Amino acid sequence: MTATTPWTMAPVTSGPWTVAPEPADSPDARTLWAAYYTEVSDRWFRLHHGSDTPSGELERGIAADDGPAQLVAPHGLLLVARLAGRAAGTAGLALLEPGTAELRRVFVRPSARGERGGSALMAAADAAAGALGATRLVLDTRHDLVESHRLYERHGFTRTEAYNEGPYAERWYARRLAPAES
Repeated sequence: MTATTPWTMAPVTSGPWTVAPEPADSPDARTLWAAYYTEVSDRWFRLHHGSDTPSGELERGIAADDGPAQLVAPHGLLLVARLAGRAAGTAGLALLEPGTAELRRVFVRPSARGERGGSALMAAADAAAGALGATRLVLDTRHDLVESHRLYERHGFTRTEAYNEGPYAERWYARRLAPAES
C-alpha cells in the first residue's frame, strides 16, 4: 500500500465542494491569490486610508509577496476548493517545525460565500496537515478580518500567544489535530 502524502491525497469532497492540492503557480491558484490579496489589501486600505488599494501598490504587493512560494513541497502545499468544478477558494499549509503546521491564506470568493466552502477547506487542511505529520495547526490574522475569526473559532481554534511577528499579524490562533487513524 502506498503512503498518502499531502501532495498525493485524494480530493476531499464536502457537499458541492471538492478540495485538492494544486501547484501554487497554476493559473487558477494565481487568479485566486490575486483575488485574495486584492480583498485583504483593499480592506486594510479602506480601514487606514479610506480608499481601495492604489493599483500600482496592489500590483507591486502581489508581485513582491513570496507567500505562494512557501506553499510548495516538501514543507507546504496549496489547496484549491472548487464549487461545481469552478475554482472558488484556497487554503495554504506550511510546516513551521516538526509537528506544527501553519494555516495560511484561507479564502473563498465572495460569490461562493455562504456555501460552506470555508468548512470544506478546513476539513481538507486538517487531512493535509495530518499527512505532513502535524499534530497542531496555528495561524495569524488581522483584527478587521472578523469573518475569519468566526470560521476559525467554529472549527475549534482558540486564541493563543503570538508565534510570529508578521507585519499584519494581530491575532493568533491554534488548535490540536485529532490523531491520524491507522
